Amino acid sequence: MIIVDDGSTDETPHVAPMLAQAQPDEVFLIRISNGGPGVAREAGRRTARGEFIQYLDSDDLLLPEKFERQVRGLREHPECGVSYGKTSYYHVDDKPKPEEVAWKRTGERIGTMFPAFLMFRWWGTSTPLYRRSVVDAAGPWSRLRNEEDWEYDCRIASRHVRLHYCDAFVSEQRDHGNDRLSRNGAHDATKLADRAAAHVLIFRHARKAGITADVEQMQHFAREIFLLSRQCGAAGLEAESRMLFGLARQASLPGRRDGVQFRAYRLASAALGWRTAGRLSAQLDRLRGGLKAVLPRRVC
Repeated sequence: MIIVDDGSTDETPHVAPMLAQAQPDEVFLIRISNGGPGVAREAGRRTARGEFIQYLDSDDLLLPEKFERQVRGLREHPECGVSYGKTSYYHVDDKPKPEEVAWKRTGERIGTMFPAFLMFRWWGTSTPLYRRSVVDAAGPWSRLRNEEDWEYDCRIASRHVRLHYCDAFVSEQRDHGNDRLSRNGAHDATKLADRAAAHVLIFRHARKAGITADVEQMQHFAREIFLLSRQCGAAGLEAESRMLFGLARQASLPGRRDGVQFRAYRLASAALGWRTAGRLSAQLDRLRGGLKAVLPRRVC
């Protein structure tokens, strides 16, 4: 077990050394300055020497038979590079703990990461167990602080890695009331910049894997890129907004690429600027959301 203390402000600097001293053959401690989750995971990956690699964020749990089940699965299926199983999700303050329900798509048997990963990252960091050869081929984690895990898995997906499915609960994803890096990602300019960079890389990974615009999941991703473009514009990230707009058109089918929505937004951006166009779009989105919530009650 490799503990990476990347400038922790909780009890980690006091507890981790005691664990490492008490069990020197099983626990290894690394201290680095804080550089984001990807940098911390990369420090652990580079230190690890095992046949398999398991990442674990500090607030989540691995269940007792996880390694037994998933290592066996990968050894019985040498054609697979990653094993995953069911993950449950709950808040640490939930008492009693909710009944186990498979989180996201971890209860489904899916053969490959692409094209499904273009919809969203449908497992948690604690869910998969990777072959060491797979992560070595994928290369180092990026320095992004947001959606770095999605980009990393899509990089692995671009190599056509096959999945082994373990039909059992293998980990627990735990939420808490403190601030998280993944929160407020639609408005915070710093987070939006990272998300924009991650989406560009994910698109490249998908293209490398041979996924074209006529694939349903790519169409979903194209719509997400367009939304992110408008959010970046509203936050004043003009360069990111402009770049993502072009990427969204590139990822879309020809009919949509040259359709009314793209043409209207391009004209609005040229006339008003990318920031104003993004803010107007956000107001329209809120208005549409409000109408969807009100109309059913009016019909009743």
